[in-house]
Amino acid sequence: MPHTDSSTSSSTDDTIDMRLRQEEDIARLIDLDATGREADSRADLLDHIVEWRPTSTPLGTFQLVPVRIGRDLRLIAQWMNDPSVAAFWELDGPDETTASHLGDQLDGDGRSVPCLGVLDGAPMSYWEVYRADLDPLARYYPARPHDTGIHLLIGRVGDRGRGLGTILLRAAADLVLEHRPSCTRVVAEPDLRNTPSVAAFLGAGFRFSAEVELPGKRAALMLRDRALRHVL
Repeated sequence: MPHTDSSTSSSTDDTIDMRLRQEEDIARLIDLDATGREADSRADLLDHIVEWRPTSTPLGTFQLVPVRIGRDLRLIAQWMNDPSVAAFWELDGPDETTASHLGDQLDGDGRSVPCLGVLDGAPMSYWEVYRADLDPLARYYPARPHDTGIHLLIGRVGDRGRGLGTILLRAAADLVLEHRPSCTRVVAEPDLRNTPSVAAFLGAGFRFSAEVELPGKRAALMLRDRALRHVL
């Protein structure tokens, strides 16, 4: 009988078990998606984002569409593996990494809803719309009830660096203020190192409020106030 290195065998078994668990997690998330337990059924904290109407922009019709794992995972994971995206989102790697990040939101209470940004029918960006006042972020700034935060990732390389982010950030902030009457301001916290992102928020009518030391990054706290919506 050939000799088997028990440590190698154990390591191989652990690797197989880990992969099986990851595959089971993906299957579970897809099953949840198929039965309808996704963001649109638990979005009361964000005023039913699934029902938010499209809006017109200079670039075309824009809409936030809540993510469905089975439909959208591969595309979002592909975007997360772009080196320029991974530098700030830190979600590069196998699909399971992105699936876990999405699943944490989709399995939650609706305080954060992952969305695709769809422009003229084409998915081209990834968004997270979240209750900033219920988020750990609220520990780092004077949060107000119903403050709503947004995160943005422009998916296609060709869409970056030409002002598209500025236009879409303004459109998304307007959607929040239109559909969330209790929200008096939209909040963002881009990494200070990400100067194109900070510039895009400024161009979209956000104002710089403060530098904030968050776990893992030093951020620019950006605010778009309802009262200044038609001024900035």
